[in-house]
Amino acid sequence: MSDRSYQPTVVGLRAFVAIARKRHFGSAAAELGVSQPSLSQALSMLEEGLGVRLVERNTRKVLLTPEGEALLEKAIAALTAVDEFTSAASGVRDPFAQTLRLGLIPTVAPYVLPMMLSGLAREFPEMSLRVTEDQTGRLLRSLADGSLDVAVMALPAQTPGVAEIPMYREDFVLALPSGHPLAGSRAVDPAVLADMPLLLLDEGHCLRDQALEVCQLAGVRPDLGHTRAASLATAVQCVEGGLGVTLIPGTAVTAETASGGLATATFADPVPGRRIGLVYRATSGREDAYHRLAELLTQLVSAVHPVTADMA
Repeated sequence: MSDRSYQPTVVGLRAFVAIARKRHFGSAAAELGVSQPSLSQALSMLEEGLGVRLVERNTRKVLLTPEGEALLEKAIAALTAVDEFTSAASGVRDPFAQTLRLGLIPTVAPYVLPMMLSGLAREFPEMSLRVTEDQTGRLLRSLADGSLDVAVMALPAQTPGVAEIPMYREDFVLALPSGHPLAGSRAVDPAVLADMPLLLLDEGHCLRDQALEVCQLAGVRPDLGHTRAASLATAVQCVEGGLGVTLIPGTAVTAETASGGLATATFADPVPGRRIGLVYRATSGREDAYHRLAELLTQLVSAVHPVTADMA
């Protein structure tokens, strides 16, 4: 009589199925890469645990018992399920062979996403990518609650439970109306911001805080005027319309000056800028994979934009 608490082992099931397929103990053992005594022991343990004779042995040939014939299909199905489980687990171990949920801040996404998407598709063809563009605070909350896997944003994030991987540093450029006296200037002193209406993004955008920090470091209180923008593209349009000036990151220059209505000027050393990096939950257990991802994204951006690699 079988023990109802008995759970067949994968080794026992593989022995049974191999013997049933080969109808020969020696051939079955060779197929599984085990010794014949080990194969016989695995089958005997399976039969003993089930309380059922599966194989009829004699000196000339191997036959399946009626019970063995009845259970063979289910044994094969069980092993197929185990193999599928193992294959799926292999994919789970590789975050680039499954869905990756990537967040980006709005002052990064429009300018680097095209090359990121094409590069990731080439490097990780099995990966399915889901992209979210949002402000820093909401991206960090999405990381915390598991809605995102990683996010590209300005560093430092300074959030408990979030690990950071520096990727690159980019300079800030002064965006001016076309025809402005400073258009095309180099080595501009940030102190000039004291005499210009500075257009800022709305609260919640890290670029707003970074622009104000540039002013603070320059020892000036900028004229903030009365205009705020929900996006960098809107701020640039306001600059083109003569409503003031703004700071744009180096990765945005090519796209935002394409229309010809925006002029730029570069700052004197030390040039103000920001660090962009990849952030993720410190408990994710994917530090090595995300370092690899950060390195790839840095290479993709560096190939197109004037940034400085800042990998740790």
